[in-house]
Amino acid sequence: MMTEPTRIPPRDDRGTQPAPWRWPRVVLWTAAGVVTLGFLVALEIVARGYGFSGPITEQSREVIFAPESGPLLYGGLALTMVVLTWRQRLIALGVAAGVDIVFFLVRWALDADMNFGNGALWVVLGVAVLGLTRRTGHERTLLLKGTGLGLLLVAGHKTGDTWLLITSKTRATVLDAYVAAADHALADPSWLVGRFLNATAPVSTGILHVVYGQLPLAAALVGLYQLRRVAVERRFPAHHLVRTFLMIGLLGPAIYMIFPVVGPVFAYGTDGGAWATANLWPDTLPPVTDPRPIPFDGITPRNCMPSLHTAWAVTLFVHSRDGSRAMRWAGTFWLVGTLTATLGFGYHYGADLLAGVVFALTIETAMRCSAHGWDRAGVRLVALGTTVFAALLASYRWLPTEMAARPWLFGPLLLLVTGAVIYAYVRTARAARAAREREPKPEVPGQRPAPEAEESAEPADPTDAAGAAEAATTGTGTTIGTGTTGESGATDAKPELV
Repeated sequence: MMTEPTRIPPRDDRGTQPAPWRWPRVVLWTAAGVVTLGFLVALEIVARGYGFSGPITEQSREVIFAPESGPLLYGGLALTMVVLTWRQRLIALGVAAGVDIVFFLVRWALDADMNFGNGALWVVLGVAVLGLTRRTGHERTLLLKGTGLGLLLVAGHKTGDTWLLITSKTRATVLDAYVAAADHALADPSWLVGRFLNATAPVSTGILHVVYGQLPLAAALVGLYQLRRVAVERRFPAHHLVRTFLMIGLLGPAIYMIFPVVGPVFAYGTDGGAWATANLWPDTLPPVTDPRPIPFDGITPRNCMPSLHTAWAVTLFVHSRDGSRAMRWAGTFWLVGTLTATLGFGYHYGADLLAGVVFALTIETAMRCSAHGWDRAGVRLVALGTTVFAALLASYRWLPTEMAARPWLFGPLLLLVTGAVIYAYVRTARAARAAREREPKPEVPGQRPAPEAEESAEPADPTDAAGAAEAATTGTGTTIGTGTTGESGATDAKPELV
C-alpha cells in the first residue's frame, strides 16, 4: 500500500521551519506597541494641560536642539549597537561623533546651548531606516528591536521625568507623616543612616553620591554584558535586565500618584524650605502623633513610595548573579551603596525600601515568566508579591500609629513578609532555571547549527559543501550539529528566541 508522502511546511528566509507561535507573538508585540504609543500620547496631552511638554515632544526636539543628556543618548546607541557587527559599530560611532562635531560647531557659531548626543540619536534612527528599507525577514526584525531598545531607554527617562512633574502638580498634599510614623516600627533607619553619613562625610557622601547617581550606568553595563552575543547569535535572549528596568520605570510612577511622598529631607529637613513641617532630619526624630496629609509645593516630585532606586538596584543585583565574580561583587556593592544612599541622604524612609524590594521581585518574576512561560510557581509568586505590596501600602496608610506604638510586633512582621517574598523568589528562580536546563533541546529539521558550532568549524570549500549535502541527502554522512552519525536533519542548535 502506498502512503501519501509527508508534506513539509515551507521554510522561512532563514531556512528554518516557521515556529507555530510566530504570528501570535507578532500580534502581541503589535498590541504592546499600540498600548505604549497610546500611553505616551496620553501622557503628552496631560503634560501639555499643565503647561509643559511631554515625552514625545522632549525626545523629538533632541533630533535638532541641544539634548538634555548626551550620555543617555549614547547609552541608547550602545543598546542599539548590540545587533551590529564590530565593523558596523565602528562606522556607527564614527557617524555619531561626526554629526555631534558638526552640531557643536554650528551651536558655537550661533552662540546656542551646547551639548552633545544628537549624533547618537541620528544613528539610532538611521538603523531603523536601514532595517525598514534595506533588510527583510529576521534581519529587519532584529534591527528594529535594537532600535526600539535604544529609543525605549531614552523614552523611559523622558516618561519618568514627565511623571514626576505630573505628581508634583496633581498631588497638593503628601503622606510623609504616615510613612514616618510607620517607620518607627523599623527604628527610623533614615535618621540613623543620616547621622552616620554626617559623621563620616565627606568620604562616605562622596562615594555614595557616585553610586546613587551612576546606577543607570551600572545597569547599562550589566545589560550590555547580557546582550553581548546578540550580534553573533542574531537573536536577543528571552529575558534580560533592560526589560525589567523599563517596566519598573513605567509602572512605579503610577504608584506615586496613589501614595505621594517626598522624603524625610524635604518633609522634615532643610531641603523642604518653608513647606517642611520642621527642621528635624536627621538629628531629631519626628514625634508620633495622629498623622495627617501635609500640604507641599508644586515643584518637588512625590517619588518615594516605592523606592524605585531600591527596585532598580535589586534588579541589578539579581541579574549580576549570572556574570563573572567581579560583576557579582559589583552588583552587591551597588545594592548596598544604593540602599545606604537612599536612606542616608534622606531621600527615602525604611518603609519605602521594603516596598521597593517587593515591587522589584514581583516585576522581575512577571517579566521572566512572560519570556519563559508561566508556571504555577511563577503565578503564585506574582500573586504573593502583589498581595504583600498592597498590604504594605495599606498598613502604612491606615495603621501607622499602631505600628509606631508596637514596634516589637510590626517591625519583625514587616521584615518577615518582605523576607518571605525574597525567599519565595530565590526558590522559584532556582527551580525555573533547573527546569530549563533539564529540558531537552528541540530537534528541528533543517535548522542551522548554533553559532558556537559555526565559529568552531573550519571554513569549507565548495567541494566539501557539495559532499556534505550529498551525504545528508543519502543519510550516510555525518552532519554538523547532529546528535548521532547518519541522522539527517537532527540538530542540537538552540531554538531561535525572538
